[in-house]
Amino acid sequence: MRFTPFWFDEAISEADIRSALPLRQNIDTNICIIGGGFTGLWTAINLKQSQPELDVVIIEKDLCGQGASGRNGGAMLTWSTKFASLIKHMEIEQAAFLVKSSEQAVHDIKAFTEQYGITCDCRIDGTYYTASNAAQKSGFAPILSLLDTHHLNAWQAVDESNLAKTGSPANLSAIYSPNAGSVQPAKLVRGLLRVAKKLGVKVFENTQYLGYQAGETIQITTSGGVVRANKLLFSVNAWLPSLMSEFKRAVVLVSSDMVISKPDPERLASMSLAHGAPIIDNRIFVNYYRSTSTGRLMLGKGGNYISFANKVTKRFDQPSQYLDIMQHYWQHFFKNSGLEIERSWTGPSDRSVTGLPFFGYLPRQTNVFYGSGYSGNGVVQSYLGGKILSSLMLNKHDKWQRCALVNQTLSQFPIEPVRTCGAYVVRNAIRRKEYAEDRGHLPKLWDVHLSKLSGSAAKVDPNLKATS
Repeated sequence: MRFTPFWFDEAISEADIRSALPLRQNIDTNICIIGGGFTGLWTAINLKQSQPELDVVIIEKDLCGQGASGRNGGAMLTWSTKFASLIKHMEIEQAAFLVKSSEQAVHDIKAFTEQYGITCDCRIDGTYYTASNAAQKSGFAPILSLLDTHHLNAWQAVDESNLAKTGSPANLSAIYSPNAGSVQPAKLVRGLLRVAKKLGVKVFENTQYLGYQAGETIQITTSGGVVRANKLLFSVNAWLPSLMSEFKRAVVLVSSDMVISKPDPERLASMSLAHGAPIIDNRIFVNYYRSTSTGRLMLGKGGNYISFANKVTKRFDQPSQYLDIMQHYWQHFFKNSGLEIERSWTGPSDRSVTGLPFFGYLPRQTNVFYGSGYSGNGVVQSYLGGKILSSLMLNKHDKWQRCALVNQTLSQFPIEPVRTCGAYVVRNAIRRKEYAEDRGHLPKLWDVHLSKLSGSAAKVDPNLKATS
């Protein structure tokens, strides 16, 4: 088996590997789903719950959860902090609907895991957004004011006595929302797989998708046989541009790198980290960390490796090649903690231009559907994606099918090599800016301007001192 991240190793067993049956014959079905991660499984479950008589097939090239769904940080976050981005791209009512739906989804996922007995360390302990340097302290006010204006604000300021719950003296201030939590993502995927199979979904793992021929009946060619289906869904996230040329400029693939400590529950308890709330700092390339119920501490960081032409290269299937950066921020947050990094891994994140996911069907092939672009925020959002896609495929004409994320006019990234070269220029400027702010220095003006090209507001604290 190829390299697997820590989460997946925790979730998979020899019995799971033995029971992963590939397709070995030609078959007919109502709906064929390419991709057995969160989006594909949530969609399949929704389809079968709505119409149990439907024949639904999932084709997965590896084991379900072995891709991005089983290797992310497991933070269950909502769209509340993206409200400004949402109203930039849709009507206020739709933006508010998505914020409220994402907050409810956190609790719905927890209820689902309890109903079906999925053991996946699902803890609804909220989340903390922090300022881990002085420049970040002014970043909370605009979004909280906007949420207040529209009566959507579930966030509250964290006082000094509760700031210790973020587990690091590097955090100077914080806000907290109860509508969030964390989950062991690979265990959730494998649990969803068991539920889907119990509902009658046919799942073929270790089966490579090769192509399809459009028509009223779609002919889907795989490494194990041909699937004839009435409808086809691509729920492959980072792999979408390589499978569907229509989306080659709709996303850019960026690595998210993660490290995890050896188990030390007593030390974590002494750091006030014996909870499941993720902690995310308020910078462009966020640092995020959380504890596990087994007494480990995980830290992740996005925005490192940028894939040329959106190729899902071997670098996404290896230990992190940015350990120096990961260790730098491990020290930034947990200096003198005594916690040691045991392992690292990497995962691909499909970043859309807007930072929001997109769902729909092809204009000239309306029985071919897609969902992608979670932009590093997909654990909760893929649950909603399953509702949106199942509604689309069943043509329900409900609030999900009419959602503003459906059949958007997608913004495009520049062509190569401009996209990747430009992305690295912006990435490096952001790094320089954020390193300067961590030291209490004023970043270079051109780094501030280049950082704004990321689509995130690059604010500078006027009280910072100039770089010497």
